[in-house]
Amino acid sequence: MGLETTIVRKLTPGCGAEVLGVDLANPSNSEMETIRAAYRDYGVIFFRDQNLTPEEHIAFARRWGEIDINKFFPANGGHPEIAEVRKEKNQLVNVGGGWHTDHSYDQEPAMGSILVARELPDAGGDTLFADMYKAYEALSPGLKKTLEGLRAVHSNAHVFGAAGAYKSSDQAAGFKGENLVGEAVHPVVITHPLSGRKALYVNPAFTTHFEGWTPMESKPLLDYLYVHASRPEFTCRFEWRDGSVAFWDNRATWHFAVNDYHGEKRLMHRITIAGGPLQ
Repeated sequence: MGLETTIVRKLTPGCGAEVLGVDLANPSNSEMETIRAAYRDYGVIFFRDQNLTPEEHIAFARRWGEIDINKFFPANGGHPEIAEVRKEKNQLVNVGGGWHTDHSYDQEPAMGSILVARELPDAGGDTLFADMYKAYEALSPGLKKTLEGLRAVHSNAHVFGAAGAYKSSDQAAGFKGENLVGEAVHPVVITHPLSGRKALYVNPAFTTHFEGWTPMESKPLLDYLYVHASRPEFTCRFEWRDGSVAFWDNRATWHFAVNDYHGEKRLMHRITIAGGPLQ
């Protein structure tokens, strides 16, 4: 497909864009330039009517950087690069069922995640996204000034650890690596390495407290930021269909997997692309 057939269309005014008219199994150089620009500008981009094999999924991810093998998720049988995000018919707990950004607990958080739909419920199982550029930009000058000097601690022990949320749920059998948990400290406001724009970088799932503050002292301000950042005007909702792909920037967005399809199976394949230190 030529560049003239590739269309980038906002999904909502607040978040995300669809990239239409491209085959991710074999994108041309000009199409990759369009995709890279949309990824930089919108934080999360969506594709329809794709037919990616696992090998093509891996090949597309490698055009962006090194693949980050997930320490906690079950891997797809023949492809360790691919993590399975799975909910069986008899399970009540899903994976990612709250606002978060992937890998913020790593010293060098993941750049992005590419999620491919493999098995979907008849209805439901949408994913919500929120734009952390817009969330930051809408803060008052006074709060921006306060946040500029703060750093926050991010941990995964309470999620993936031996006493964590998944180990005490009906997803427990699928998770591993409870002895590999850890934490990291990052600026609360980052300057995005691709766009140069400032973004809010805390999230409800993994941020535990501000550096130098107690968790109790941190909670009121963090709770305010979480409510603020998930305001409807900063968000979008992606309805999955067969052949759908979502590619989000973990440094510029949050996401939330809606758990509204009990009694049906949902299976997604996720590849995470390694990032670098945040400033």
